[in-house]
Amino acid sequence: MNFLKLVGLRLPAFFLAGALTLFISPEHSESAQRNGFSIEDPLVPLEEILGGGPSRDGIPSIDSPKFILAAEADWLFPDSRFIGLDIEGDIRVYPLAILNWHEIVNDTVGGVPVSITFCPLCGTGMAFRRDFDGAFTTLGVSGLLYNSDLLLYDRKSKSLWSQVMGQAVSGPRKGERLVPEPIEHTTWADWKKLHPQTKVLSRDTGFRRDYGRSPYGDYDQNGDIYFPLSFRSSQYHPKERVIGIEINENFKAYPFVELFQQKSPLEDVLGGKQIILEFNLETRNGVIRDAKGNVLPSINAFWFAWYAFHPETQIFRNSN
Repeated sequence: MNFLKLVGLRLPAFFLAGALTLFISPEHSESAQRNGFSIEDPLVPLEEILGGGPSRDGIPSIDSPKFILAAEADWLFPDSRFIGLDIEGDIRVYPLAILNWHEIVNDTVGGVPVSITFCPLCGTGMAFRRDFDGAFTTLGVSGLLYNSDLLLYDRKSKSLWSQVMGQAVSGPRKGERLVPEPIEHTTWADWKKLHPQTKVLSRDTGFRRDYGRSPYGDYDQNGDIYFPLSFRSSQYHPKERVIGIEINENFKAYPFVELFQQKSPLEDVLGGKQIILEFNLETRNGVIRDAKGNVLPSINAFWFAWYAFHPETQIFRNSN
């Protein structure tokens, strides 16, 4: 079944198609062939690497992105959501309306080769450098998932990388980590106000997609989770947005529902380091800085996704 047919189905059927492939033919060894990848002795349980439905590159990455000026982006609304990136003053935004259909944009920003990644199932946007030991590659969508999160693959070594972990879970680069670039998960109104000269990813992607609608319906608001998770928690609504960060192997989540009566910025200490969280309750966006004001890599995610990867997480709780 090809991707164009899959996206025409209702979302539960879309995911069920991929999951049933594995449940009907379970793997009992430590190696498997899935979506054309040879997976041997992965860092995560093999039986938890699931097919999401599309084949490898069935969800096509954007490898030759085009950009327009902010004034030309008349199809955007003030509350349209983005991943924003600023490297050496080269400022760009990547609309989720486009990333929902492609999940990866391979780009060069401020002279740095990067991959902007987004997992619609986990609500996670992250940017990574895509140069390894001086060799450049591109990242693609494997069509496989772990903890409902997309597994990226690099086209040079064919290694599989967990987006949330930022680590290769199988292949020649198994155990290696991607180098993240700080991003903002924000709205058009906020970003344009701060960066009126920003470049905007164009809908002229080379693919025919209806960027005016989401193939995921109301998934961001409902309580549905379509794939098994290593760990689950009912402390918050599954789709409650949290800002998560790791410092010195210490993990902490800042649920927006807990920040409701707090004022931004919020000072905290994690892993022995002072951090400052600047957040916007209305847009559910936030950045974390160190004591010197440098932006630290963090992740804006659905609660269920953060907890699935970090069940040992600390949680900021409102004391008011």
